[in-house]
Amino acid sequence: MNSLRATNRRPRRVSRPRPVQLERNNGDRDEEAPAAAAAEMAIEESGPGAQNSPYQLRRKTLLPKRTAAASATASACPSKGPMEGASTSSTDAFGHRAKRARVSGKTHDLPAAPAEQYLQQKLPDEVVLKIFSYLLEQDLCQAACVCKRFSQLANDPILWKRLYMEVFEYTRPMMHPEPGRFFQVSPEEHEHPNPWKESFQQLYKGAHVKPGFAEHFYSNPGRYKGRENMLYYDTIEDALGGVQEAHFDGLIFVHSGIYTDEWIYIESPITMIGAAPGKVADKVVIENTRDSTFVFMEGSEDAYVGYMTIKFNPDDKSAQHHNAHHCLEITVNCSPNIDHCTIRSTCTVGSAVCVSGQGACPTIKHCNISDCENVGLYITDHAQGIYEDNEISNNALAGIWVKNHGNPIIRRNHIHHGRDVGVFTFDHGMGYFENCNIHRNRIAGFEVKAYANPTVVRCEIHHGQTGGIYVHEKGRGQFIENKIYANNFAGVWITSNSDPTIRGNAIFNGNQGGVYIFGDGRGLIESNDIYGNALAGIQIRTNSCPIVRHNKIHDGQHGGIYVHEKGQGVIEENEVYSNTLAGVWVTTGSTPVLRKNRIHSGKQVGVYFYDNGHGVLEDNDIYNHMYSGVQIRTGSNPKIRRNKIWGGQNGGILVYNSGLGLIEDNEIFDNAMAGVWIKTDSNPTLRRNKIHDGRDGGICIFNGGRGLLEENDIFRNAQAGVLISTNSHPILRKNRIFDGFAAGIEITNHATATLEGNQIFNNRFGGLFLASGVNVTMKDNKIQHNQDAIEKAVSRGQCLYKISSYTSYPMHDFYRSL
Repeated sequence: MNSLRATNRRPRRVSRPRPVQLERNNGDRDEEAPAAAAAEMAIEESGPGAQNSPYQLRRKTLLPKRTAAASATASACPSKGPMEGASTSSTDAFGHRAKRARVSGKTHDLPAAPAEQYLQQKLPDEVVLKIFSYLLEQDLCQAACVCKRFSQLANDPILWKRLYMEVFEYTRPMMHPEPGRFFQVSPEEHEHPNPWKESFQQLYKGAHVKPGFAEHFYSNPGRYKGRENMLYYDTIEDALGGVQEAHFDGLIFVHSGIYTDEWIYIESPITMIGAAPGKVADKVVIENTRDSTFVFMEGSEDAYVGYMTIKFNPDDKSAQHHNAHHCLEITVNCSPNIDHCTIRSTCTVGSAVCVSGQGACPTIKHCNISDCENVGLYITDHAQGIYEDNEISNNALAGIWVKNHGNPIIRRNHIHHGRDVGVFTFDHGMGYFENCNIHRNRIAGFEVKAYANPTVVRCEIHHGQTGGIYVHEKGRGQFIENKIYANNFAGVWITSNSDPTIRGNAIFNGNQGGVYIFGDGRGLIESNDIYGNALAGIQIRTNSCPIVRHNKIHDGQHGGIYVHEKGQGVIEENEVYSNTLAGVWVTTGSTPVLRKNRIHSGKQVGVYFYDNGHGVLEDNDIYNHMYSGVQIRTGSNPKIRRNKIWGGQNGGILVYNSGLGLIEDNEIFDNAMAGVWIKTDSNPTLRRNKIHDGRDGGICIFNGGRGLLEENDIFRNAQAGVLISTNSHPILRKNRIFDGFAAGIEITNHATATLEGNQIFNNRFGGLFLASGVNVTMKDNKIQHNQDAIEKAVSRGQCLYKISSYTSYPMHDFYRSL
């Protein structure tokens, strides 16, 4: 397409610069009159009567003194560049320094004439400055070579500011220290004593596009004598033609104005910069209504375009009758620099900036790509490039599209208030995004789709009207050390077989959840700080299977981790604490593996299995919850192994409403109520647990509870080691129940039990207490060496209520009647 455009585009009109007439005309003589008058005055006042004049002429300069280094630099005529007096040619030499006579190898100053002495020493500074104000830049440089005083005066910043603004129009010096780099400075703060002159020297050799001025310039050669290196054109096309014919080195200044429908195809390393007072880019506007405004083609390596507004404004906004065009089109094998430009497109087809093709690698910095009716920046087909410090906002579609192996580096961009997504990477798009501020976009701040694999580092993604990050349809990506907050939906969405890495981010204060993984989503969620979200910190559902590890999930207004609708995943070594609801919820057929987590200080339950929630809970620390550490109910059947469960205000483990579960090798201690509760038709298996030092009983089974209790150690509990009541019927086999501060086993209220091979010893109240009418199946139990405090108290006539706990069931109906 680009080659077809290059072949068919119209030929450029080339206006050759007119030769400068060196003869003086009457205008020249008129302008030299002030200098001649000053010379005559100097001759008249240099005689004997000059000292008797009532006006005492000042001999010292009124300019501030300079440092020795600065004075020495200013007093000598610099040796390089056309403004430094170098004698390279008749057109770029500013003049030669006066030579001194040599006698016998030594230099001697020639005696100064009276008029020369007066001009150099006695003429007031104001008069000298007034004379210098009529000079152009080359004459000023020559005057600076006369003497130290002239050097100081000829380098006056005010003189150079006037000349500078006359030529370049900038109201602040535009520095150009190296190719491809331009920046404006504040004169008061710049390190150079005269930044106006310094900038003049850097920008001197260039062509100027200034409509209507070229004819005036070439018609008055005497007025502009010494500016032979400056060329003026009426159009940008003519200036580009001059570059092709090697009239100059390729530096083009585009002055204030609106330039419409010029064919700007750049095939050489030219430099084009706007030149205007105030905010430069607002005063220099280049627009096209039919074709792409700027097209960079092969050969434009290191071209520079800066400080202008670039528009594509077609008459047919929908572009139904032509192909997609752009403000900037950057094609294969070119790497231009685009700097400080304002870019606008009203076309609904095609992006404002399109970078496409192998070897397309621009540098775009400090640009404003906003208010476009399609995509702002589009990078595709293996294109790369560096995009830094740009403002991208209020575009109709995505602020940035990256597609088809595009791989840009995008740093410190401000991407906001888009009418679609902020950044969209898809179809194998890649890219490295760093320190960007992405917010208040209508959909997600960052969307990844269809095998796209971007890297997003230290960005802020917030206040999205939908979500923060949305990864779907096999998207990937690495999201590292970002701040993701205050989004309307989840901070991160992962769905449909996507597998991103979410590492080291702060995900907080979302209006819904923190990380939401659903629809067969995967991903590595690692070392994030997830807090203060309105819903669950992490939600896993519908066959999703992420790896969640080393995260802090805390202070949520809902639960910590919510796994439901057949959710899976490995959840390990996280710290989950201080959430309003359960630290972890597992429900509706879900089977996660929770391993080596610290789940603590919750305002309700630590881990909650319900409605057929399953999974594995092993090697966790679960402590200090307002309710129980673990709850299992309604058909849930988890495997709970090797956990430490303590400090629950409502007990350690509560199994109820037909709950199941395999509870093995856990340590359950220091809970305010029972270490394990089994009730309402629940039937768990407890094996090889240590249940000790509870502030109430060890295990309480009531309201039809069942269960198999096997090979557990139950000791040092404040109340009964095992309490069985109200129609419950568990099986206790090979347990050791000892050192309790009440009874070993109590069975009451029509409950039954099977006791086989248990050891019950050294309990304070006694080994086994059975209420009236209780029938128990017993085999091979060893009940010995108990302290039998109850039997001794009854024999002394004491009330059982005062001896046993008022929170426990009475151990003996008979005793209660005493």
